[in-house]
Amino acid sequence: MASATSVLTDSSTLSKIDTQFYKLEKALALVSGLAVFSLMLLAVFSVAGRNFFNSPLPGYVDWIEQAMPLIAFMGASYVMRDGGHIRMDILVGQLKGRVLYLVEFITTSAVLFLMVLLVWGTWAHFDRSFDFGSPMWSRDSSMDIALPLWPAKLLAPVAFSVLCVRLVLQLCAFAKAFVTNATTPVAVPLVIDAATQAAMEAEHVSGHDS
Repeated sequence: MASATSVLTDSSTLSKIDTQFYKLEKALALVSGLAVFSLMLLAVFSVAGRNFFNSPLPGYVDWIEQAMPLIAFMGASYVMRDGGHIRMDILVGQLKGRVLYLVEFITTSAVLFLMVLLVWGTWAHFDRSFDFGSPMWSRDSSMDIALPLWPAKLLAPVAFSVLCVRLVLQLCAFAKAFVTNATTPVAVPLVIDAATQAAMEAEHVSGHDS
């Protein structure tokens, strides 16, 4: 479904950084989508093997554990940039100008603080699992086929770090908009009205050529 927000761009340095970083976020979101597709294929192979050969795919649950961080975290920054996360649009949509930018700056700062803590915690979790001196560099492994767990644990701090960079960009954008009292700030999701949202959703469903 189309997002309830839009992100504007211009020729400013901030907008250029936002646009370039968005390419990385889209690539990570694509990897997340491919992980979902891969799990679908694994499920088909596992069910087919169980039903036709009485031999399901070994370690199916283990591979799901490895793919979960890809699915859960890798697209978070992409969605944050486009304003696809749950937002209090009913409240925020009533605010205008510097008041809106101030509220967005404060709430984004709170999210950034939380994400920094999550980066610290998930990195510590990865560090407890990773060991150059252990087999496959791992102190722990999955239950069935003994896959090393550190690669999956590393994905969380990596994805959260990307999200932190996105939040810093948005803070810069909201601060700039607050100082200049911009009517069309760039690099941040802007709340749009219901009519525009409906038009975007219709275009998204029907396609650009229809």
